[in-house]
Amino acid sequence: MYHKADNSETKYIHDFCTSGKMYFLSRPRRFGKSLLLSTLQELFLGRKDLFEGLWIENNWDWSAKHPVIHLSFTSVDYERAGLEEGITQALLEIYKEYDFVASSKSNIKALFKDLIKQIYDKHGPVVILIDEYDKPILDYMEFHKIPEAKANQEILGLFYGALKDADPYIRLLFITGISKFTKVSLFSKLNNLKDLTMHPHYAMMLGYILWIYKSF
Repeated sequence: MYHKADNSETKYIHDFCTSGKMYFLSRPRRFGKSLLLSTLQELFLGRKDLFEGLWIENNWDWSAKHPVIHLSFTSVDYERAGLEEGITQALLEIYKEYDFVASSKSNIKALFKDLIKQIYDKHGPVVILIDEYDKPILDYMEFHKIPEAKANQEILGLFYGALKDADPYIRLLFITGISKFTKVSLFSKLNNLKDLTMHPHYAMMLGYILWIYKSF
């Protein structure tokens, strides 16, 4: 679903898109994380008409379009077949969208890296948007399900490990979630992942300060 951003949001988006390329943001549910990613997708696909009248319309290079991998773990079917199989199927669907054939199915890290490389070779630097990155862990945080949560953490660590190897092929990486696992093994190899969660410049991008004010 496309989110119609406002002027302040498009200024924030322009700032981080033009000053870096690897970001992480955590917010509670219903703060607009998914809508932010859908806005980024439309922006990099060059759909200028959707931004008509907004600040970014006249401050963006619309001729520089980029391919997008948009993956939300709310849509990954891991409850029935397991997380690794769920991720595999989600990646294979993206292969189909780009009319590519997977050259490696040895594991999800190789499959993900191969997908990014194939897209880069044909379309140029890739924008990667990952939403609800922590859902396969948070869904199993009850005491009797902790082993499943730990197993999923290991699988996600392998999956996200592909991003470090694929760094030369990435134009923008933006990861969102509810929790902050950025300091543990999940992103241990992504040492250039910039955390915008409590960054003062982006505090109002998804309404943190406004939400705190309204709570009093």
